[in-house]
Amino acid sequence: MNTTTVSRWRNLGIIAHVDAGKTTLTERLLWKTGAIHRTGEVHDGAATTDFSPIEKDRGITIGAAAVQTHWAPQGQAEHRLTIIDTPGHIDFAIEVERSLRVLDGAVAVFSAVDGVQPQSETVWRQARRHGVPMIAFVNKMDRVGASLDFVLAQMRDKLDAQPWPLGQAIGAEGELRGWVDYVAREIVLWGLDDAIARRPWDGDESRAYEPLRQRLIEAVADHDDELAQAYLEARAIDPGLLKAALRRGTLAGAGTPVLAGSAFKNKGVEPLLDAIVDYLPSPLDRPWVRAESEQGELALAPDASGPLAGLVFKIVHKEHGALSFVRLYSGTLRVGDTVWASRRERALRVGRLVVVQADRGRDVEAAYAGEIVAVQGWKDAVSGETLSAGERKLVLDAIQAQPAVLSWRLSAANANDLIRLGQGLASLAQEDPSFHVGSDEDTGETLIWGMGELHLEVMVERLRQEWKVEVRTGSPRVAYQETPSRAVAGVEGKLSKQNGGIGQFARVVIDVEPRTDGRFEFVDRTSGGVVPRNFVTATEKGLRSALMEGPRGYPVVGLTVTLIDGETHAVDSSELAFQRAAGEALKAALALSGTTVLEPVMTLVVDTPAGNVGDVVGDLQRRSGRVLAIDDRGTRADVSARAPLAQLSGYTTALRSLTQGRASASLVFNGYEAARNV
Repeated sequence: MNTTTVSRWRNLGIIAHVDAGKTTLTERLLWKTGAIHRTGEVHDGAATTDFSPIEKDRGITIGAAAVQTHWAPQGQAEHRLTIIDTPGHIDFAIEVERSLRVLDGAVAVFSAVDGVQPQSETVWRQARRHGVPMIAFVNKMDRVGASLDFVLAQMRDKLDAQPWPLGQAIGAEGELRGWVDYVAREIVLWGLDDAIARRPWDGDESRAYEPLRQRLIEAVADHDDELAQAYLEARAIDPGLLKAALRRGTLAGAGTPVLAGSAFKNKGVEPLLDAIVDYLPSPLDRPWVRAESEQGELALAPDASGPLAGLVFKIVHKEHGALSFVRLYSGTLRVGDTVWASRRERALRVGRLVVVQADRGRDVEAAYAGEIVAVQGWKDAVSGETLSAGERKLVLDAIQAQPAVLSWRLSAANANDLIRLGQGLASLAQEDPSFHVGSDEDTGETLIWGMGELHLEVMVERLRQEWKVEVRTGSPRVAYQETPSRAVAGVEGKLSKQNGGIGQFARVVIDVEPRTDGRFEFVDRTSGGVVPRNFVTATEKGLRSALMEGPRGYPVVGLTVTLIDGETHAVDSSELAFQRAAGEALKAALALSGTTVLEPVMTLVVDTPAGNVGDVVGDLQRRSGRVLAIDDRGTRADVSARAPLAQLSGYTTALRSLTQGRASASLVFNGYEAARNV
């Protein structure tokens, strides 16, 4: 597998707020490239990437779906595109998170009418955190009220982005008929039969559009020395020079090329495909991934002849067995190979490799660095684990999932379904790291934890449809946390059971200090070997175990624990003894410091008729909400607020009742804050 071939690969995601048109756009990309022969619509339940029965029924994307196709821009070689269509609803943010973790680029889709919406901001921040270069597509330009300039302004204000519009639409709303291409100095016209025609600017068009092209050149030149030099020397900036500078700037994250059109009307899709090839990275353009090995940290080039390193980022259960999706960062993976799985710490055999095409698959004999494939047949695969060669074990950074914020009580309606219920819950938890299963210590009832009401509704529906289990659900519970209220020092934890024979002895002394980032940090400041290394590790393990439940019964977060002293016995000390002593020390420290209960807080944006703003604000205030801003848009307004999740149960239904069904709300998890009423 040579570098020329890999340079023609594009691994990209389609990301956006719910209903911005991601899945419709993906469908048009597949159709324009010949991967499918007719388009299916989301509202008909016929879209290629929304293939599960629940997605078809609800008309939304729930799980990230992978497809592969090919595209050759005019005058260029054919490129292979691996596209992942991601969900837009906040409840399924883990699908976006783990997709962006393994993708090389992304297309951010915005509604030309609604602009930058709450989940748009969330997925944008996720992509930026992973350093994923992006291009933007402003969709729904055929709708009443559509405005490219409005979206560009919101990208600057809300996302702190540097948008680089590559052109402008010809016609507006129902008269949308073409695109002015600033880069190539061309007019692109879209016909009624989906034909596309290109021609150079004429004299009048050059006079009208050349200043706008110059503005684009100046914006890009601010971030590209080669283009700036050509501009300052008054050299002609041809399309090739401008494209190369745009590509360098996009890969560096300096700016975001922006295109526009209407996916539903098949307008603007070909320029977007060209931009994906021209401006998004290949695996060779991305920074080398870092991995931990027994010899220390090393950087891995996307080289098929390098050491094997792949990340399992998604697991899906199919009729013929589980599919474990893998992004290969280095090396080659072949059918029949034996690989080392980092989380399970054992060797696994690769029985079958599949290139996934939505709900179908195509068998391959090998996969190479830079590719995304699936291994079929691993029953106990773990999302986030690293695959490497047994003789050179590697560990990549794992995928981080947000903590679950809501739980429901769950029980089987029929006692005969208990076994299937347990199997179904285990399967769902294996697929989705943001979904957890536990039990109520007081009643023994099963609890399921997720990212919101929709997330849990979908999981319950999947139990009914896929596992044929009829279940009953109980009242929701919010995932509270607690954190130390103040610092305490010199707290002792001691275990001493010495009644003859081998006993148990351990003593630890710790300091506890609150921190604001919600994380736990363990620091060893003992000296002189007063606590041997293996007992220090056991102490940390005991502390982490004790964090599961604090004085008020909630998980403990946001603290630094420092081990400052300890004592051992030559015979009676053991790792288990130090685990127990550490747990006792932390319990005593938290009792001394006291704890503050934290509750999940959501950011809301309510789109409401202007006449209902007062009702919406009053209702939010009754729910302990804080109104952040009211954006007046004439006959309608956007009310931005923050409110505790515990006060938002059934909010969507209440909002519809309050406004006669004319308002809608978008909710995004904001973080944890001190609870007021707990």
